[in-house]
Amino acid sequence: MSMIRAIRGATTAAMNTKEEIFSASQEMIEKIIADNDIDVSDISDIIFTVTPDITAAFPAAAVRRMGIADVPLLDMAAPNINDALKMCIRVMVHINTDKSNSELHHVYLRGAKVLRPDIGSKGKISVAIDGPAGAGKSSVAKKLAERLGYIYIDTGAMYRTVGVYGIEKGIDIANEKDRLISELDNIKIEINYENGIQRMYLNGSDVTGRIRENDASMAASAVAVIPEIRERLVAMQQEMAKTGGVIMDGRDIGTKVLPNAELKIYLTASVENRAMRRYKEYVEKGEECDFEAIKADVIKRDYNDTHRAASPLVQADDAILVDTSDMNFEESVAAIEKMIKNTEVH
Repeated sequence: MSMIRAIRGATTAAMNTKEEIFSASQEMIEKIIADNDIDVSDISDIIFTVTPDITAAFPAAAVRRMGIADVPLLDMAAPNINDALKMCIRVMVHINTDKSNSELHHVYLRGAKVLRPDIGSKGKISVAIDGPAGAGKSSVAKKLAERLGYIYIDTGAMYRTVGVYGIEKGIDIANEKDRLISELDNIKIEINYENGIQRMYLNGSDVTGRIRENDASMAASAVAVIPEIRERLVAMQQEMAKTGGVIMDGRDIGTKVLPNAELKIYLTASVENRAMRRYKEYVEKGEECDFEAIKADVIKRDYNDTHRAASPLVQADDAILVDTSDMNFEESVAAIEKMIKNTEVH
């Protein structure tokens, strides 16, 4: 005999932005539906409860964006409780079903897994991926996050965004550091997650594509040696990682940003290999480029990154070296995916 039963769920948002709240909420609802083989017509109502630090959007709006139009929805604010899990979105989905309570699958994702360690066999960890420019850190980290349901945080994009600001303002970053530092309060960086993809905004403008251009890459290397800028960006990165279940890549993640990460990877490849990857990227975009010039840029950036006074690029003592010179993209992802699964808390 069918009756109304409740399926519970919870997840965490990486930050208080509309797209990230929508992304986390949609991921949770989709998994509840999939894990319980639910027909949307059998849903009686969906009730969300969010912690007070979530204000940028109502999670229920994510359900409407999914195309679920006829189900009654409710958003509620949770009371402010000391030491409660931050940026948490809880949900109660009532369904009309003939399943027993024991046959229903509750869903706890991301940082909210700590609320129900009995659900699921593994707990997500923090993964730090460091390495030189062009090693494929961002591409590998993005794919791993997509496959494993982690939050991907591209720290290099933050430095590139500051570099783009300097370029647009005509600041010679290498020789006018004080000028750039004086502009810090005028640099507003926002990170939104749109369909699970990180997009970078500089003072309200989407610069996701702009920061991948070659001059932005070189500017980022110059920005990264400025202690005052690093201090501010590292604080942002550490705050974003507090909920756990993150994959973060950069130059000093394992040594400075997430020194207690459960898994640290040092991802690298030969200079020639990294330069060729970047050369092919430019060619595919239809941009004119010179391989030798790109190779020289890679060498120069390696030198800058490893010789800077503030948090130079080094392999953490407890990091695992992964050289992808002789690996294709899928092989690189598979190798690190295996390490993450072997390290996840059982």
